Amino acid sequence: MEKISSENDLKAAILHLESKQTEEGKILKMQYLQAYESMKPINIIKSTFKEVSASPALKDELFNTSVGLAAGYVSKILFQGTSHSPLRKLFGTVLMFGITNAVAKHPEVVKSVGRRVIKALIGKPAEETASLKRT
Repeated sequence: MEKISSENDLKAAILHLESKQTEEGKILKMQYLQAYESMKPINIIKSTFKEVSASPALKDELFNTSVGLAAGYVSKILFQGTSHSPLRKLFGTVLMFGITNAVAKHPEVVKSVGRRVIKALIGKPAEETASLKRT
């Protein structure tokens, strides 16, 4: 800063510093509000989901794990049924974790089996209707 030699220069410097302080105060308040908003739990969750949706590899991994969990749970329900036997419940839980891990670690196999099943289900009615039309 330059040397202040008169009262008018002092007043001008004070006005300049006050306006600078006001502007910096506004910027600081905006930064505080942004930081405050970003630290809210809902905003943290939103930003996490945005990051997840931006990463295709993470999406695939999340999808594979979800399919694995669903398959494991369904297999446990099918095996265990409405049994009240502790041994059967234990085996159902072990089966659930095993299938969940297998499906999550080998999604390509599950996808190919799923495609074959869908083709078999969709292909049979078309073949049956074609054979009915011939007779």
